[in-house]
Amino acid sequence: MKKTCFVFGLVLLLVAIAGVALADPAVAQPITWSTLLGGGSLALIVNGSTISNIFVNLKATFNKAFTAAPGTWEKIAMKVTSTGSQNDYAWIENFPKMRRWVGDKVLKALKAGKYVLVNEDFEATVSVKRNDIEDDNLGIYGVQAQNAGFSAKQWPDELVMEKVNGAFTTECFDGQYFCDTDHPVINPATGQPVSVSNKGTVALSVATLAAAQGSYGAARTAMRKFKDDEGRPLNITPNVLLVPPALEDTARALLTNERLEDGKPNPYKGTAELVVDARLTSDTAWFLLDTSKPVKPFIFQERKAATFVQQTDMNADDVFKRGEFNFGCEARGAAGYGFWQMCYGSTGAG
Repeated sequence: MKKTCFVFGLVLLLVAIAGVALADPAVAQPITWSTLLGGGSLALIVNGSTISNIFVNLKATFNKAFTAAPGTWEKIAMKVTSTGSQNDYAWIENFPKMRRWVGDKVLKALKAGKYVLVNEDFEATVSVKRNDIEDDNLGIYGVQAQNAGFSAKQWPDELVMEKVNGAFTTECFDGQYFCDTDHPVINPATGQPVSVSNKGTVALSVATLAAAQGSYGAARTAMRKFKDDEGRPLNITPNVLLVPPALEDTARALLTNERLEDGKPNPYKGTAELVVDARLTSDTAWFLLDTSKPVKPFIFQERKAATFVQQTDMNADDVFKRGEFNFGCEARGAAGYGFWQMCYGSTGAG
């Protein structure tokens, strides 16, 4: 009898509490066992359903950050989808131009193995501690998922900018450094190779008309004279000026001001798009590019796009030995050089 009365009294107490909450919206709140027991949060039960829900939310956070993150590689590089361990870019040097068809067609054989880009693996991984799940302390992992998504979006930029930084010291398809003074090009008149330069040392300047002509102007003129491997004009159209933050003001003035610092009219206003990237390691080097053609100055080779991955198996070794679940992203690819004729680089070192 006493037990029945106690249960009945407890039910009345719960009904009374619920009635107060409903009667007064100002104090209305969800009734939970933790509220009835004096506040505080109860530990989450770590099971398959809990883990699945947590990682669904982390993936959504990752994807949102990935979509929103900025990128610059598409402004200066072409994307090549890779289907194997590596790609051979011999075709860059030998791709034929149209010619008058007189007699038999002239066949151009590709030089296999001349320039190969090997795909590499990349990853970023975050460990989620089981204790943090049990303690409902998951806010820090949302930030980590955002960072992973941002990093994944920046991955192509980092690969391509590594190649920009190495332009003066890394070989391209013709065996010369990408920006070099002695690229071999056939002279049609003699049939012999001559050396052509797409490298300068002059600092970018807007101080005077002569200084602007001797830096940016000289690069534009040199590029517009570039020819293919058979000595035929390529009709290069420089349209992107790539600089580090240290040169942003100079470059912006060169491309937007009506007049140069000496008061003379600026003939280079509006002649290119300015791209500034903090990943450029030199404060003096600058690059003039032609990105208007199908083949761009740089290559981003994608074997596997940056993808969200997770390890949520309750029986995995990481969970058993260390009490950790994992999430992050994986990617596979490479970066390299396209036509050297699409780029003019100056060290800016004088």
